[in-house]
Amino acid sequence: MTPSRTAMLSAASPAAPGAALAEHVLSSAFESWRASVESLADYWAGAIGRGATPADVARDAARWMELTGRRERPRWAHEHEVVQRSEIALLRDFSLGSTDPVVPTLVLPPQAGHDSCIVDYSEEQSQLDTIRGAGLTRLYALDWVGATERTRDAAIGDYLEVVRGAVAHAGGPVNLIGDCQGGWLATIYAALHPEDVHTLTIAGAPIDFHAGDAVIEGYVRLLDPGDDLSFYRGLVAAGGGVLKGELMLNGFIAIKPENEVSKQLGLLARLDDADHVERYRAFEDWFKHTQDIAGGFYLWIVEHLFRDNELVRRELRVGSQRVDLGRIDCPLYLLAGEADHITPPPQVFALAGAASTPARDVMKQTTSGGHLGLFMGREALRETWPPMLADVARRSRRGAKRAPAERRSRRRTPKARKPVPAP
Repeated sequence: MTPSRTAMLSAASPAAPGAALAEHVLSSAFESWRASVESLADYWAGAIGRGATPADVARDAARWMELTGRRERPRWAHEHEVVQRSEIALLRDFSLGSTDPVVPTLVLPPQAGHDSCIVDYSEEQSQLDTIRGAGLTRLYALDWVGATERTRDAAIGDYLEVVRGAVAHAGGPVNLIGDCQGGWLATIYAALHPEDVHTLTIAGAPIDFHAGDAVIEGYVRLLDPGDDLSFYRGLVAAGGGVLKGELMLNGFIAIKPENEVSKQLGLLARLDDADHVERYRAFEDWFKHTQDIAGGFYLWIVEHLFRDNELVRRELRVGSQRVDLGRIDCPLYLLAGEADHITPPPQVFALAGAASTPARDVMKQTTSGGHLGLFMGREALRETWPPMLADVARRSRRGAKRAPAERRSRRRTPKARKPVPAP
């Protein structure tokens, strides 16, 4: 890194990794303590209220330990077929044989050490079903495969080639939808191949990685004071050339540990609530099932995106090509969460200013929730995704009307119940 680049980074985020990061850590420590006290108080109040004996408390503890320790592999919720396979990803077709005259839609799920099925989380909470409800019935989703010894050296170009193959299979151009890491990957693809993208939708996807309260960027700089990636190279080396999914999971938990404390101890206070226990089980099956990330790809992300913020600066290169966000001029749909501590809204909305899309063709939406809720939360699926998807459908199918499409999309998700705390 040149001195001028270092100076530029310091000027862009003067508080990180100093006062702002320290304040975040202290706040999380306090909130974790408070969550512990409140959850345990709830449990003991309930136990006393029902006249629990020491044997009852022991049975509660045993059941809690069983529920927190037993995990199953998460599954996709809706009918589909796998139509492409590679060592990096599968392409899943949710069209159900549809030949409707509508622009095909391709979804790029997050790829941060978890299973891609978060976009089809359950029968009642499915981003894919919400998309189909809007009338976007020619629907595909990539399913990222965990890195292996054979794919540990996979690079950004390999992932973009997988996207290109999926677009070709779908019969592009496509409505490209990307969540978190899938969102910045979709944005890079749209900048390199604008002719393949009819509309671009990103949710919780950082474009300006240093904007807003950039907690992750603060940690990156804290753990890499020499700007040589030695800490991150050490993680990859320890994993045999991959970043272990467990490390990524623990990193997410460490950013906001109070959510994990509230989730685990909150279960203890609601062991008799069968609905809560089932929702806890379903979420933990997804959240705690991890997969590894290709080491070369991970180090590229840390260096060029999180540390150097090259995407929004139009300095990013993929092979011999420069990624110029100004080449994107298709309609944009940008979704962020007010409580998203992983990707604050300014990081997402930065695409509006970097692309060439006219302001009239940019829709910005914000939910009240956090990061994962953008992809599978009831509020987002019922209230925020439907108007965006209805507008995408209007642009994708002759004669499509926004209002009916929005109603159909909204009906796919029942009204919200109290959520299980999540990042």
